[in-house]
Amino acid sequence: MSGMTTAGEKKMMLFSGRAHPELAAAVASQLGVDLVPTRAFDFANGEIFVRFEESVRGSEAFVIQSHTAPINQWIMEQLIMIDALKRASAKRITVVIPFYGYARQDKKHRGREPISARLMADLYKTAGADRLIVVDLHTAQIQGFFDGPVDHLFALSLLARHVGSRVDRSRLTIVSPDAGRVRVAERWTDTLNAPLAIIHKRRDPNIANEVKVAEVVGTVEGRVCVLVDDMIDTGGTIVKAADALFENGAAEVIVASTHGIFSGPAVDRLRSSRISEVVVTDTLPIPPERRFEKLTVLPIAPLLARAIQEVFNDGSVTSLFDGAA
Repeated sequence: MSGMTTAGEKKMMLFSGRAHPELAAAVASQLGVDLVPTRAFDFANGEIFVRFEESVRGSEAFVIQSHTAPINQWIMEQLIMIDALKRASAKRITVVIPFYGYARQDKKHRGREPISARLMADLYKTAGADRLIVVDLHTAQIQGFFDGPVDHLFALSLLARHVGSRVDRSRLTIVSPDAGRVRVAERWTDTLNAPLAIIHKRRDPNIANEVKVAEVVGTVEGRVCVLVDDMIDTGGTIVKAADALFENGAAEVIVASTHGIFSGPAVDRLRSSRISEVVVTDTLPIPPERRFEKLTVLPIAPLLARAIQEVFNDGSVTSLFDGAA
């Protein structure tokens, strides 16, 4: 059997979709359990079929799936897995989403726009999710979109420990790539005891993913600047931010981000930039062709496994991960 059982006969069962099997296997290894054998395939028209090969009745089920491209397929697969567990009488279903899709659509910027991050939360609740475990949501209020417990984990300590270990901390300045990321950057400044700078930027509202960089607020001359963000998608924001820092006299620029999406031109942009290191975690799969010399990928599995263990034991996730843990 694939589960871990407590004295009170609670049984942990760990399930993985097909989006990022390496991460699920690493989490299972950390927990000392096997992933539940699962049959999953696509029909000719793209519909998804899932069946678990073991009884899940009465289990504490944890369903891991990271929302990577093709993102809608993997979200749908995870919803179908949750539905299968609910109908097979799993006792409690905790959904582990290392990267939560549609998190950037968390409010209406203009009329006639969706709030897709809220729709996502509703879909998971309707499918049968009792609880969510997520890592570095784009904005914290998304926790409130889900009607149930949400454990919001932070990769900050993992990333900051790596950066702090290889740079003289007295030379560090933490940089927020825009005003919206200042809260994240402030946690970094507290952790590494470093000053803060902000890049004030404006977007062109009519062009998706395009950013116009304005001025640097704060002193970066001669400093080792750590640009921090929750995700790197096409890399446009971060590379333009780095250029602005160098124009203002920065000695070195390191980028630290939880989620390496690396869509389209991202790898070429980062590789050919003057950024010296890009540090991400493996919340999303990064295939060999998207890896490059400056890239450092830190494992997120230990963090996820500790959270799953605390949830299973009815312990305190907050005590482990309270923002700056």
